[in-house]
Amino acid sequence: MAPTHSPDSTPAPPLTLKPGTAWADAWQRCLTTAPEAFRGDRVLNLWAASWQQDGHPLPATSPVDGTPVAGPPRLDAPTAQQAVRASLDQHRAWRHIPLPERRARVSATLDALTEHRELLALLLVWEIGKPWRLAQADVDRAIDGVRWYVDHIDRLLADRTPLPGPVSNIASWNYPMSVLVHAMLVQALAGNAVIAKTPTDGGVACLTLACALAARESIPLTLVSGSGSELSAPLVRSAEIGCVSFVGGRDTGARIATEVADLGKRHILEQEGLNTWGIWNFTDWPSLTAVIPKLFDYGKQRCTAYPRFVVQRSAFDAFLSAYLPAVRSLRTGHPLAVASPTDPLPTLDFGPLINAAKAKELADQVAEAIDRGAVPLHRGSTADAQFLPGQDTSAYLHPVTLLNPPPSSPLHHAEPFGPVDTIVLVDTEAELLAAMNASNGALVATLSTDDPATYARLAPQIRAFKTGHGTPRSRGDREELFGGFGASWRGAFVGGELLVRAVTDGPPGERLPGNFPDYHLMP
Repeated sequence: MAPTHSPDSTPAPPLTLKPGTAWADAWQRCLTTAPEAFRGDRVLNLWAASWQQDGHPLPATSPVDGTPVAGPPRLDAPTAQQAVRASLDQHRAWRHIPLPERRARVSATLDALTEHRELLALLLVWEIGKPWRLAQADVDRAIDGVRWYVDHIDRLLADRTPLPGPVSNIASWNYPMSVLVHAMLVQALAGNAVIAKTPTDGGVACLTLACALAARESIPLTLVSGSGSELSAPLVRSAEIGCVSFVGGRDTGARIATEVADLGKRHILEQEGLNTWGIWNFTDWPSLTAVIPKLFDYGKQRCTAYPRFVVQRSAFDAFLSAYLPAVRSLRTGHPLAVASPTDPLPTLDFGPLINAAKAKELADQVAEAIDRGAVPLHRGSTADAQFLPGQDTSAYLHPVTLLNPPPSSPLHHAEPFGPVDTIVLVDTEAELLAAMNASNGALVATLSTDDPATYARLAPQIRAFKTGHGTPRSRGDREELFGGFGASWRGAFVGGELLVRAVTDGPPGERLPGNFPDYHLMP
């Protein structure tokens, strides 16, 4: 018998790309806005105060739908070494520029970034798959954060001087503006020339545009591309480098930590950790339901994401009743797909992962964990997502929640960097703390408990730099400090006044707050 259809069951029209948001549109705007930094179908490297058409451009595609985008023009080590030497020359001149002039140039750069805010955000959508809301927030946090330093730099630089050489930045791809560009402009404001390597996985056009706007104000930035292994010698071990700032995984971070420790070089190494959310003697479930979708922002591709819940066994049924409706409400799909050309861009919790390889890696880890005994509690589906007809969806992974991943699984002890939650059940406070400290240090943690005294007693035993009481913690902006415990951080802590202290010299014998080979000092 043929199915019958009511008038209300008419299929919705297919989604279309929002007019004016195609990669070709964004690229043409880059060519018009900063012709000195974009040439034909490629971006240029910036060193020796000029844009250089050198390096070997790699092919690249957008995680959004496989559209070809500009790839990084990779330099070899000898050319990168020339760029480092040129940056030292810039540094020696810049450190003597009076602070009022440095402040004025950085302020002018912030005005230019504000003017081109929407283009910078659109580039982030295409290059790293950020939904429109989060892409705009990344740009805004960079601008607003640096403005705070502009307003307070006199106080922050009292009795401090620039470093002997430029600051070298090697950062991950997930926050090009609010982490990398933010740090670069503050480092320059403090009197240093600045070097940055573009992330291999994405963000090169956005970073190029931001640096072009800064370079027009004569801020001494160097932006180069290349493989980490080939550029490690010039960007990490060069005698010219005054400080190495790294954001990324533990394996690469550990190698850099060994190199800079042997050289006695100033360093800031932010590494991954398994950030955990503990549930103990807790009953305010509506507050948890409200916060769960926010924890999935950008598909948990954040250093402060919470991929692990450690839950009191006796509260597990109540936890699931609060958690599952929230995770089922998540919205994902193509960040620029609309039903009508006049519709606003969709408000999504996340879009694709950074690339198809990462999506496959995580999907394989999930399948293997289930095969070895993990219990799947939730798995999203394509039916819940919004895609263009026939688009490439290989970089998308729908939300997954697993109970008790086996100890043999990477999901048991490492940060997945994707929309995969794992839940571990515990019966005692000792088990709770052991499970929350599974990764030998983390950047953030949260403990949800009704009793303030219980929180006050247990929170100091959680090895995270920041621990929230029923609320998530973040990297922070403006005056808020940031760092990590254990293997999640090496070197100087940052945020607020500590970021300026980390990239300047103070009185003789100063011990910076941080996690160093020979001491750990909290602020």
